[in-house]
Amino acid sequence: MSFTLVQQATPRLHRSELAVPGSNPTFMEKSAKSSADVIFLDLEDAVAPDDKEQARKNIVQALNEIDWGSKTMMIRINGLDTHYMYRDVVDIVEACPRLDMILIPKVGVPQDVYAIDVLVTQIEQAKRREKKLGFEVLIETALGMANVEAIAQSSKRLEAMSFGVADYAASLRARSTVIGGVNPDYSVLTDKDETGGRQTHWQDPWLFAQNRMLVACRAYGLRPIDGPFGDFSDPDGYTSAARRCAALGFEGKWAIHPSQIELANEVFTPSEAEVTKARRILSAMEEAAKAGRGAVSLDGRLIDIASIRMAEALIGKADAMARA
Repeated sequence: MSFTLVQQATPRLHRSELAVPGSNPTFMEKSAKSSADVIFLDLEDAVAPDDKEQARKNIVQALNEIDWGSKTMMIRINGLDTHYMYRDVVDIVEACPRLDMILIPKVGVPQDVYAIDVLVTQIEQAKRREKKLGFEVLIETALGMANVEAIAQSSKRLEAMSFGVADYAASLRARSTVIGGVNPDYSVLTDKDETGGRQTHWQDPWLFAQNRMLVACRAYGLRPIDGPFGDFSDPDGYTSAARRCAALGFEGKWAIHPSQIELANEVFTPSEAEVTKARRILSAMEEAAKAGRGAVSLDGRLIDIASIRMAEALIGKADAMARA
């Protein structure tokens, strides 16, 4: 283990992250009754230019008047390359003590995060804001992915990263037809069998990018969150994409439609069998420690200190979900 100890981000339940357009007050009211862990009220892509000023007012009213319960509340501001961004931050942060986090889109370099950090810090000091805001950044460009490790260390406010597959695909000029989906051309052929037949195996074109962002998050104490799956009429496709990310080590996934919330919550909630096994691992190791042994076998498999860390992490997540 390295002597370098990385502070972990503020712990939050983050299985499902629901996107809600700030231009639609009705959707905001409905989202408060949902089972989403995190909600971001959107000022960027989901809001037309002519509606952005009214969307800010809608969000201020919603954050101050709607009962959001224990949900983590976030706004997605417009990009730093627009003239909307500073008003998004100033108008909402100054007026909304309920706000927990800011989602920064299209982050390309650490300085993008620093710019928002400076602005937010000044507002917090001027308004004597008691709650310190956290940041989530969207990695959705080739530049952002190239700098993802530096971005992960850019601010003490940083808690999470999301993979924005749609803009990332556009940035790469990838041939993508479904947001977060796969492409049949991204596949491999098996060798011919005895009859000359060959099978086609589709591949996941986003695996490298997701893995790279995941490693940066885990190296620097952040929560890795997968982004949108555009076809909300395809629950099987969404669930498959979520399971791949959960297997890699992601903590949650976006929901761009209410129907995707429960799918995300289910996938990213440890099963009863997983929790039971984790508790058995800790119990077995405790007994081994009492007997002076550093390792022990359980169900025919070796268990050591690494097993303890994995079991403790899983149980910690399960306990957090039980308290939600």
